[in-house]
Amino acid sequence: MEKPYIVCHMMMSADGRIDCGMTEKISGVNEYYDTLNALETTSMLSGRNTAELEMALLGKFQAKPDKTYGRTGFSKNSSATGYQIVADSRGKLLWPEADDFRKPLLIITSEKVNPEYLDYLDARGISWIACGRERIDLAGAMDILKREFSVDRLGIVGGGNINGAFLDAGLLDEISILIGPAIDGRKGMTAVFDGIPMDREPFQLALRDVTKYEDGAVWLRYDVKESSPGQE
Repeated sequence: MEKPYIVCHMMMSADGRIDCGMTEKISGVNEYYDTLNALETTSMLSGRNTAELEMALLGKFQAKPDKTYGRTGFSKNSSATGYQIVADSRGKLLWPEADDFRKPLLIITSEKVNPEYLDYLDARGISWIACGRERIDLAGAMDILKREFSVDRLGIVGGGNINGAFLDAGLLDEISILIGPAIDGRKGMTAVFDGIPMDREPFQLALRDVTKYEDGAVWLRYDVKESSPGQE
Protein backbone atom coordinates (compact mmCIF):
# COMPACT_ATOMS: atom_id res chain seq x y z
CA MET A 1 0.00 0.00 0.00
CA GLU A 2 1.02 3.59 -0.62
CA LYS A 3 0.34 6.63 1.52
CA PRO A 4 1.21 10.32 1.72
CA TYR A 5 3.82 11.68 4.12
CA ILE A 6 1.58 12.45 7.12
CA VAL A 7 2.16 15.10 9.79
CA CYS A 8 -0.09 15.73 12.80
CA HIS A 9 0.05 19.47 13.59
CA MET A 10 -1.70 20.87 16.65
CA MET A 11 -1.61 23.77 19.09
CA MET A 12 -2.06 22.91 22.73
CA SER A 13 -1.82 24.40 26.20
CA ALA A 14 1.12 23.31 28.35
CA ASP A 15 -1.08 20.56 29.84
CA GLY A 16 -1.85 19.03 26.46
CA ARG A 17 -5.41 20.22 25.87
CA ILE A 18 -6.56 21.49 22.47
CA ASP A 19 -9.99 23.12 22.82
CA CYS A 20 -10.08 25.80 20.11
CA GLY A 21 -11.99 28.23 22.31
CA MET A 22 -9.12 28.01 24.77
CA THR A 23 -6.14 28.06 22.38
CA GLU A 24 -7.36 31.19 20.61
CA LYS A 25 -7.02 33.06 23.94
CA ILE A 26 -3.39 32.16 24.66
CA SER A 27 0.02 33.10 23.27
CA GLY A 28 1.14 31.01 20.31
CA VAL A 29 -2.10 31.25 18.36
CA ASN A 30 -0.49 33.79 16.02
CA GLU A 31 2.25 31.28 15.16
CA TYR A 32 -0.10 28.37 14.49
CA TYR A 33 -0.69 29.00 10.79
CA ASP A 34 2.90 30.09 10.16
CA THR A 35 4.15 26.78 11.55
CA LEU A 36 1.49 24.87 9.63
CA ASN A 37 2.52 26.57 6.39
CA ALA A 38 6.16 25.70 7.09
CA LEU A 39 5.24 22.01 7.03
CA GLU A 40 4.12 22.32 3.37
CA THR A 41 1.18 19.98 3.80
CA THR A 42 -1.03 21.11 0.93
CA SER A 43 -3.89 18.84 2.05
CA MET A 44 -5.43 18.95 5.55
CA LEU A 45 -7.62 16.39 7.33
CA SER A 46 -9.99 17.00 10.25
CA GLY A 47 -12.22 14.69 12.26
CA ARG A 48 -16.01 14.86 12.24
CA ASN A 49 -16.35 16.77 15.52
CA THR A 50 -13.90 19.48 14.49
CA ALA A 51 -15.47 19.79 11.04
CA GLU A 52 -18.97 20.01 12.51
CA LEU A 53 -17.90 22.96 14.66
CA GLU A 54 -15.82 24.80 12.09
CA MET A 55 -16.93 23.94 8.55
CA ALA A 56 -20.20 22.04 8.14
CA LEU A 57 -23.74 23.39 7.91
CA LEU A 58 -26.20 22.95 10.76
CA GLY A 59 -28.18 19.73 10.85
CA LYS A 60 -27.57 16.09 9.89
CA PHE A 61 -28.17 14.19 6.67
CA GLN A 62 -31.31 12.07 6.83
CA ALA A 63 -31.44 8.89 4.75
CA LYS A 64 -33.15 5.49 4.75
CA PRO A 65 -31.50 3.48 7.56
CA ASP A 66 -31.59 0.10 5.80
CA LYS A 67 -29.13 1.01 3.03
CA THR A 68 -25.33 0.83 3.08
CA TYR A 69 -22.82 1.39 0.31
CA GLY A 70 -21.13 -1.89 1.23
CA ARG A 71 -17.89 -1.68 -0.74
CA THR A 72 -14.70 0.31 -1.20
CA GLY A 73 -15.00 3.12 -3.71
CA PHE A 74 -14.29 6.75 -4.47
CA SER A 75 -15.53 9.65 -6.56
CA LYS A 76 -13.10 12.28 -7.79
CA ASN A 77 -15.16 15.38 -8.51
CA SER A 78 -12.18 17.73 -8.73
CA SER A 79 -8.44 17.60 -9.33
CA ALA A 80 -6.27 19.87 -7.22
CA THR A 81 -2.84 20.26 -5.66
CA GLY A 82 -4.48 20.08 -2.22
CA TYR A 83 -7.76 19.10 -0.54
CA GLN A 84 -9.70 19.93 2.61
CA ILE A 85 -10.46 16.43 3.92
CA VAL A 86 -12.96 15.38 6.58
CA ALA A 87 -13.35 11.94 8.15
CA ASP A 88 -17.10 11.30 8.66
CA SER A 89 -17.53 7.55 9.12
CA ARG A 90 -21.30 7.23 8.56
CA GLY A 91 -21.83 10.31 6.37
CA LYS A 92 -23.88 12.68 8.52
CA LEU A 93 -22.49 16.18 7.98
CA LEU A 94 -24.17 18.69 5.67
CA TRP A 95 -22.13 20.85 3.32
CA PRO A 96 -22.47 23.91 1.11
CA GLU A 97 -21.61 23.66 -2.58
CA ALA A 98 -18.00 22.73 -3.33
CA ASP A 99 -17.23 26.22 -4.67
CA ASP A 100 -17.64 27.65 -1.16
CA PHE A 101 -14.30 26.15 -0.06
CA ARG A 102 -10.82 27.55 -0.73
CA LYS A 103 -9.60 24.01 -1.43
CA PRO A 104 -11.80 21.22 -2.83
CA LEU A 105 -13.60 19.27 -0.13
CA LEU A 106 -13.11 15.50 0.15
CA ILE A 107 -15.08 13.33 2.58
CA ILE A 108 -13.81 9.95 3.85
CA THR A 109 -16.45 7.50 5.09
CA SER A 110 -16.72 3.82 5.94
CA GLU A 111 -18.62 1.35 3.75
CA LYS A 112 -21.51 1.72 6.24
CA VAL A 113 -22.36 5.06 4.63
CA ASN A 114 -25.77 5.31 2.97
CA PRO A 115 -25.38 5.56 -0.84
CA GLU A 116 -27.86 8.44 -0.77
CA TYR A 117 -25.25 10.44 1.11
CA LEU A 118 -22.64 9.74 -1.56
CA ASP A 119 -25.13 10.91 -4.20
CA TYR A 120 -25.65 14.04 -2.09
CA LEU A 121 -21.89 14.71 -2.13
CA ASP A 122 -21.64 14.11 -5.88
CA ALA A 123 -24.50 16.55 -6.50
CA ARG A 124 -22.49 19.24 -4.71
CA GLY A 125 -19.26 18.48 -6.55
CA ILE A 126 -17.65 17.07 -3.39
CA SER A 127 -15.20 14.19 -3.76
CA TRP A 128 -15.36 11.17 -1.47
CA ILE A 129 -13.66 7.93 -0.47
CA ALA A 130 -15.52 5.00 1.16
CA CYS A 131 -13.23 2.44 2.78
CA GLY A 132 -13.61 0.05 5.74
CA ARG A 133 -16.48 -2.30 6.59
CA GLU A 134 -17.46 -1.15 10.09
CA ARG A 135 -15.38 2.01 10.46
CA ILE A 136 -12.99 3.92 8.24
CA ASP A 137 -9.98 1.87 7.16
CA LEU A 138 -7.47 4.71 7.45
CA ALA A 139 -4.63 2.83 5.78
CA GLY A 140 -6.83 1.88 2.83
CA ALA A 141 -8.18 5.41 2.53
CA MET A 142 -4.64 6.84 2.55
CA ASP A 143 -3.68 4.45 -0.23
CA ILE A 144 -6.56 5.75 -2.38
CA LEU A 145 -5.71 9.33 -1.43
CA LYS A 146 -2.13 8.86 -2.62
CA ARG A 147 -2.80 6.85 -5.79
CA GLU A 148 -6.03 8.37 -7.06
CA PHE A 149 -5.90 11.94 -5.70
CA SER A 150 -2.11 12.42 -5.91
CA VAL A 151 -1.82 13.68 -2.31
CA ASP A 152 1.87 13.51 -1.35
CA ARG A 153 1.85 15.43 1.97
CA LEU A 154 -1.05 15.44 4.41
CA GLY A 155 -1.58 17.41 7.61
CA ILE A 156 -3.79 15.92 10.34
CA VAL A 157 -5.23 18.89 12.24
CA GLY A 158 -7.53 17.35 14.85
CA GLY A 159 -9.38 16.66 16.96
CA GLY A 160 -7.91 14.32 19.49
CA ASN A 161 -9.73 11.14 18.43
CA ILE A 162 -8.78 11.34 14.75
CA ASN A 163 -5.20 12.21 15.76
CA GLY A 164 -5.16 9.17 18.03
CA ALA A 165 -6.61 6.93 15.33
CA PHE A 166 -3.87 7.87 12.86
CA LEU A 167 -1.19 7.37 15.51
CA ASP A 168 -2.57 4.00 16.58
CA ALA A 169 -2.80 2.87 12.94
CA GLY A 170 0.92 3.53 12.49
CA LEU A 171 0.29 6.15 9.79
CA LEU A 172 1.98 9.25 11.25
CA ASP A 173 5.46 10.13 10.04
CA GLU A 174 5.85 13.32 12.05
CA ILE A 175 4.23 15.13 14.99
CA SER A 176 4.32 18.93 15.13
CA ILE A 177 3.20 20.55 18.38
CA LEU A 178 2.94 24.26 19.11
CA ILE A 179 2.76 24.72 22.90
CA GLY A 180 1.17 27.89 24.25
CA PRO A 181 2.40 29.14 27.66
CA ALA A 182 -0.87 28.54 29.53
CA ILE A 183 -2.73 25.86 31.47
CA ASP A 184 -6.26 24.76 30.62
CA GLY A 185 -6.89 22.29 33.42
CA ARG A 186 -10.62 21.79 32.81
CA LYS A 187 -11.74 18.25 33.46
CA GLY A 188 -12.76 16.26 30.41
CA MET A 189 -11.25 18.51 27.75
CA THR A 190 -9.75 16.67 24.78
CA ALA A 191 -6.00 16.11 24.57
CA VAL A 192 -3.86 16.17 21.43
CA PHE A 193 -4.15 12.38 21.16
CA ASP A 194 -7.22 10.70 22.59
CA GLY A 195 -9.28 7.52 22.35
CA ILE A 196 -6.35 5.09 21.97
CA PRO A 197 -7.03 1.61 23.46
CA MET A 198 -5.84 1.09 27.03
CA ASP A 199 -3.58 -1.85 26.15
CA ARG A 200 -1.21 0.22 24.00
CA GLU A 201 2.39 0.89 24.98
CA PRO A 202 3.77 4.45 24.70
CA PHE A 203 4.44 5.60 21.15
CA GLN A 204 8.12 6.46 20.87
CA LEU A 205 9.28 9.70 19.21
CA ALA A 206 12.59 11.19 18.09
CA LEU A 207 13.05 14.94 18.55
CA ARG A 208 13.74 16.68 15.26
CA ASP A 209 13.68 20.38 16.11
CA VAL A 210 12.75 22.98 18.76
CA THR A 211 11.83 26.62 18.07
CA LYS A 212 11.16 29.18 20.82
CA TYR A 213 9.13 32.35 20.23
CA GLU A 214 9.25 35.69 22.02
CA ASP A 215 5.65 35.32 23.26
CA GLY A 216 6.62 32.14 25.14
CA ALA A 217 5.28 29.59 22.66
CA VAL A 218 7.45 26.61 21.74
CA TRP A 219 7.28 24.61 18.51
CA LEU A 220 8.34 20.97 18.79
CA ARG A 221 8.79 18.64 15.84
CA TYR A 222 9.16 14.90 16.30
CA ASP A 223 9.68 11.97 13.97
CA VAL A 224 7.50 9.00 14.89
CA LYS A 225 9.64 5.94 15.42
CA GLU A 226 8.55 3.05 13.24
CA SER A 227 5.82 0.86 14.66
CA SER A 228 3.25 -1.47 13.17
CA PRO A 229 -0.45 -0.54 13.08
CA GLY A 230 -1.93 -0.90 16.55
CA GLN A 231 1.58 -1.82 17.79
CA GLU A 232 0.77 -5.42 17.06
